[in-house]
Amino acid sequence: MKFLLFTFVGVVHLFSLNSGKAIYKNDNSQRTFQKIKEEVARYGDVAKAIINLAVYGKAQNRSYERLALLVDTVGPRPSGSKSLEKAIQIMYQNLQEDGLENVHLEPVKIPHWERGEESAVMLEPRIHKMAILGLGSSIGTPPEGITAEVLVVTSFEELQRRAREARGKIVVYNQPYVNYSKTVQYRVRGAVEAAKVGALASLIRSVASFSVYSPHTGIQEYQDGVPKIPTACITVEDAEMMSRMASRGNRIVIQLKMGAKNYPDADSFNTVAEIIGSKYPEQVVLVSGHLDSWDVGQGAMDDGGGAFISWEALSLIKDLGLRPKRTLRLVLWTAEEQGGIGGFQYYQSHKANISNYSLVMESDEGTFLPSGLQFTGSEKARAIVEEVMTLLQPVNITQVFRAGEGTDINFWIQAGVPGASLLDDLYKYFSFHHSHGDTMTVMDPKQMNVAAAVWAVVSYVIADMEEMLPRS
Repeated sequence: MKFLLFTFVGVVHLFSLNSGKAIYKNDNSQRTFQKIKEEVARYGDVAKAIINLAVYGKAQNRSYERLALLVDTVGPRPSGSKSLEKAIQIMYQNLQEDGLENVHLEPVKIPHWERGEESAVMLEPRIHKMAILGLGSSIGTPPEGITAEVLVVTSFEELQRRAREARGKIVVYNQPYVNYSKTVQYRVRGAVEAAKVGALASLIRSVASFSVYSPHTGIQEYQDGVPKIPTACITVEDAEMMSRMASRGNRIVIQLKMGAKNYPDADSFNTVAEIIGSKYPEQVVLVSGHLDSWDVGQGAMDDGGGAFISWEALSLIKDLGLRPKRTLRLVLWTAEEQGGIGGFQYYQSHKANISNYSLVMESDEGTFLPSGLQFTGSEKARAIVEEVMTLLQPVNITQVFRAGEGTDINFWIQAGVPGASLLDDLYKYFSFHHSHGDTMTVMDPKQMNVAAAVWAVVSYVIADMEEMLPRS
């Protein structure tokens, strides 16, 4: 999962559709909100059927078992790897065997980076072998490594104040964890800011809400005109230890070796399957998660869970013999971890039909017990989504929060399409995020069942309502 938003310049013109028309602010034919509430309420029995099948019926634990089979078989699925392409081919076959429609692969060019062998050893004030994980797209060190004194800082502002001290050193960031979106800036920009003041390398305290001596990897970004320096994440524990050492006036020296390499872009695919709409098949409700992961752990939580509850949503709807008025489209994205590469190329290919997208949904922040749905859209659309969420009263998950987002769907949201994401236990999520700990052991089948039920109810009802969600 990656937080960065991508914005697009331009105005999206929304046109009335001859069928399944959107609700517009100045549309005199618009139904009253009371009529819409009554329409949503009629889905009560369908919602209960979905919930019963997912949580208590024959489909319970199915998304968990499907996910376990894939990640135990394939393992982690980094961008450009053979394991990612193997997973895509397995999912292509699985979706066909599940009886979904229009199963196909859409080509994408994606980055290919490999970390190689890597190590960091503190030489002074004592010998200490450190746990590290190189950051995505980082360059490697010379074969003999980089041996240099360390400068520890807690912020970019401190780095600027101490810029003269940074030249020729390894900058260690010991930034406090505030929340992911704020703290991840040190991982993304840390190497660039250190290089600007003449540092030889940078080591970033892992962006994690909790640590048991676990480094957390992720993407970092170089900047044109700024020298590229090697960069890696270290554990919270080592960052804090070096901060204490520096405060005592200790001289800290580290030898860093990284065999990281960037290769030419590789061929890959977004994986797509549908339940074709019965009345307005050209209109779409998109449900999604990303199939790629980092090269540590199993990618079970990030984002195997989100990908598999998205598949499960369509499976539940199909198993109940339901066919919504609009097309339900499942997309399993590729190369999300590199900045939404698959999502961007899908957007470029499909944005000409943007007026036909009623809702885009992405699950990429865990499939633990949901607190509710995050939503971005017009206030009228929010009011409708709030009514839809009342249908999930049987599992006591009815809240609608602000800021629906996802790296792969943000392209659509920025262009005005309503967007939704799941909200659950982010403290737990960021404890394991991008680390060796992201395995099936983190996952809970019962919580996945509930997450899948929420995802299926919301996607089905929005896809089956007579009118599309209104936009601003």
